[in-house]
Order: sequence, then structure tokens, then C-alpha cells
Amino acid sequence: MTSAIAFKNVVKSFAKRDGGIQYVLDGVDFSIPAGKTTVIAGGSGTGKSVTLKLVLGLMQVDSGQIFIKGRDVTALRGRELEQLRAEFGVLFQGGALFDSLTVFENVALPLRERTKKSAEEIQDRVATTLAQFELTGHEEKYPAQLSGGMQKRVGLARAMQLQPSIMLFDEPTTGLDPVMSQEIYHLFARTKAEFGFTSIIVSHDIPKIFNLADQVILLHNGKMDVFGSPEEIQWSEKPYIQEFVQKTMGDIYQSHLVE
Repeated sequence: MTSAIAFKNVVKSFAKRDGGIQYVLDGVDFSIPAGKTTVIAGGSGTGKSVTLKLVLGLMQVDSGQIFIKGRDVTALRGRELEQLRAEFGVLFQGGALFDSLTVFENVALPLRERTKKSAEEIQDRVATTLAQFELTGHEEKYPAQLSGGMQKRVGLARAMQLQPSIMLFDEPTTGLDPVMSQEIYHLFARTKAEFGFTSIIVSHDIPKIFNLADQVILLHNGKMDVFGSPEEIQWSEKPYIQEFVQKTMGDIYQSHLVE
């Protein structure tokens, strides 16, 4: 299976207050299959968000390589790195919308900054996107006037403007109630089916988020365990994974597709 992203012996550490070193990633190897959804899970401080920042080149590895569609992101700088980042769409925890911009202006921003499209072309593209995400009629509203779920929709609509081949979701349902979280999961599933991008989701919402997963990666003490499906996690004999299963998944777990 073709890999969209591959980590090769990646090490990332941070200095601790006591003068020691914390290895967030300690020589990890894994691949993200193209066109599939990978969920990255683990306890707080295990390096989930750090992994996304390394992929985007926002942080540098201590050692090792990260390949994005065959290109080593750790060796890129300047314009080459910016060009590679154009392959990505990112949905942050809070949506990262600009409070001073309307819904239309937030969604149009990537087109205005990264393309040479005319005002008319941008108007048409944004209008089409807003319709796809059921945001028609909210163009002139500001983020503060929207519910948490609507803000997530706007954030996703903006992230999709440059038609990325890889989408990164960092805790996409933080702050949402269970009903709204389920609606966002359905939106992710529909968007993924329509556009066919590679999807990486970092989330604490376990096991619900596993319903979207083709692959699951668990982080623990700088190491990664990769599973071909959420069900496989239950059969691991590693004590810390068994503990994770009991706390988050229960005795019997079966994933199902979000329709």
C-alpha cells in the first residue's frame, strides 16, 4: 500500500525542568497509508500534537527522517517547505478562525493568500464550499456568532479550499457535546468519501473516534504501536495497551463505519 507519510527512526526530545531529557518520540518508525484515515491516540503529553507539528515542519526532529510523498521534510527549508505544506489542510482544536473576519472572509483567506484567482473566482469557489458544508446564509456572520459545531464546519471549509491531499485534525471535537461531536464525525466521513484525502486525526475521544479509523497508532513512553484496525488493539499482550483498552474501550469493542 502506498504511503503518504513515513517516519524513519525519528527521535524528538525536550529538556525537563530538573535538567533531564524527555523523549517524546524515541526512534519511531511508522507509515500513514495514502487515502486512508489514521487515528493517533495516547495519554496527555505523549506527543500526539508534536507528531503533527513534525509532519508540517513546524518542529525539527532531533534525528531521523520524515517522508511526505517521498520527500524528506526534515531536509526542506524556505520555499520548498512552504510548497510541501500546500499539500496539507489543518483543522486545529478551536478552529483557529480569525475573530475579526466573517465566515466568508475566513474561508476565502487561503485563496486570497495562496492563489492568483480573481475576486469573482474566489466568490464562486467559496459559495460552492459553503453550500457543501451547509453554511449558506451564514457568510456575513463572525465566529463569535456561531456555535462550536458551526465554527468547526467553517474551519474545515477553510482547510479544504486549496484541495489538500492530506488533512490533519488536532482534537477536532474538543469542547463539543456528544451530539455535536457525532455530527462532526459524520461530516468528516462524508468529506473524506467525497474528496478522498489522506486523514490523520489526533483525539482523546475514544473509542468513538475509532469508528473513522482504518489504522490506529498508540503512543506510549516515546514508542508507537501500529494497529491495522481498532479491533486489533484488544488482542495486544502488552500490559500498558491492555490497561488502555480497559480504560477506554471496554471488554468488547467493534468499530463501525460512520454513515
